[in-house]
Amino acid sequence: MAQPAPVLTQCAVHAMIRKRARFSAPGERRNGMKKFECPCGYVYDPQVGDPEGGIAPGTAFEDIPEDWVCPICGLGKDAFTEV
Repeated sequence: MAQPAPVLTQCAVHAMIRKRARFSAPGERRNGMKKFECPCGYVYDPQVGDPEGGIAPGTAFEDIPEDWVCPICGLGKDAFTEV
């Protein structure tokens, strides 16, 4: 009789994600796009974009217009740092 497939716990999934992240350059995503963080804590994720701010998913931070601001606190792009 075949054995059932193992069930991955949330801890196991997080461990797999952390392990994969160690093999990536800082700030680098699997798709090659980087995340940037505002001092207020908001993180711009290129895969999500900022639809309410007119930024489509898949838009790299570098391609966002210079007048774009953080949707949480209103700081400009120059306040963000790569994470």
